[in-house]
Amino acid sequence: MTWEEANREFVNYLRIERSLSNNSVNAYDNDLQKLKQYIEISKKNISPLEVQHKDLQEFLGWINSLGLCARSQARIISGIRTFYRYLLLNNIIDTDPTKLIESPRIGRKLPVVLSVEEIDNLLAAIDLSTPEGRRNKAMLETLYSCGLRVSELIDLRLNNIYYEKEFIRVIGKGNKERLVPISQKALNDIKNYLPDRNSLLSKIDQESENIVFLNKNGKKLTRVTVFIIIKRLANKIGLKKQISPHTFRHSFATHLIDGGADLRAVQEMLGHESIMTTEIYTHLDSDYLRSAILQFHPRA
Repeated sequence: MTWEEANREFVNYLRIERSLSNNSVNAYDNDLQKLKQYIEISKKNISPLEVQHKDLQEFLGWINSLGLCARSQARIISGIRTFYRYLLLNNIIDTDPTKLIESPRIGRKLPVVLSVEEIDNLLAAIDLSTPEGRRNKAMLETLYSCGLRVSELIDLRLNNIYYEKEFIRVIGKGNKERLVPISQKALNDIKNYLPDRNSLLSKIDQESENIVFLNKNGKKLTRVTVFIIIKRLANKIGLKKQISPHTFRHSFATHLIDGGADLRAVQEMLGHESIMTTEIYTHLDSDYLRSAILQFHPRA
């Protein structure tokens, strides 16, 4: 199997069997291209099936010499590991050369989180006298109320909003579906925005006809547009924190856990495969931890 054949089949596997997004597929593709590049540079005349543990150890030294940060190196190693697990799963290789490879240790970076007051201030800064303002209010209320990824927000469909039951159906990573509660406030803001959306019916194309949040041309919003909207609001109220659409998701999870929500319930709502991903939101302050010890520990 040549590198080109392996790459093509791996990409097809990621797209068809794992249903990954184009961004994710491209990231894995780039990881594998890095390994191929090293093999060519080092003049090792070997196919991907002939790569051994020692080759990968040398590859790690090479990507480290490129000056990549630990997080970037870990990302590349994760992609290479996924490739060889795919080969193993399909009986193309007998042993996994990545089995004993260790990723560089990376510190766990706590996400930027907004307070409830800061979120209220951002939403209050929206001009509700315009169609775009009413859309932005509904959009950001939904983003915060449901803890959505920005891709899930811009893909939200009209027929996936259940007003009476106060739930929305979300299509997450890998086309996995989940039901997420939505606040009455967010639902009311969506209802207030819908007449503006309906005024665009003559412009809406077939691809966007069921999408909730549209631009003035009747097209689905882009991730960049949502990012710009949030940045402009932050500048408008003089917010110094560096925020993005994902900040609303971080804030949603943190506020739930701080309020006493069960970690597994938050995991379900966020659509995390592993609860370890959700645990980052349990960064409780030292005062709370101390009060918990004083209240419950037998030696307190």
